[in-house]
Amino acid sequence: MTKNPIIPYILIMLFGIGLIFFLSVEGIGNQAEIAESGEHGEEGAEGGEGASAGEFDPEAVAQQKCISCHGSSYEGQGNFPALVGTELSEEEIADIIANGKGAMPGGLVEAEHIDAMAAWVKSLE
Repeated sequence: MTKNPIIPYILIMLFGIGLIFFLSVEGIGNQAEIAESGEHGEEGAEGGEGASAGEFDPEAVAQQKCISCHGSSYEGQGNFPALVGTELSEEEIADIIANGKGAMPGGLVEAEHIDAMAAWVKSLE
């Protein structure tokens, strides 16, 4: 007697659908708690950019967007230059942050925060 090879796939699919259903019911049950945690300024809903919408923390942004290429201590790695002790001016740094250069894409920092980010990069020693 031969076994039908599709049976395990159907069972896995049914298990997955059931799991998704029960997890969504659990999420509906916690809807008020999830909404309340977003109102109190906890990170997650805003992407973790900072404690409030008015504050800009260049180091936090760098930890999220820069260390993967420039290294955890900003010393550079591989083809990515060091940010520590750069000889570029703040204006040149701001231009690179805004427009990108080489493998670095532009637009990683919002336009209104580019000058603050460039000043922070320039201050690294």
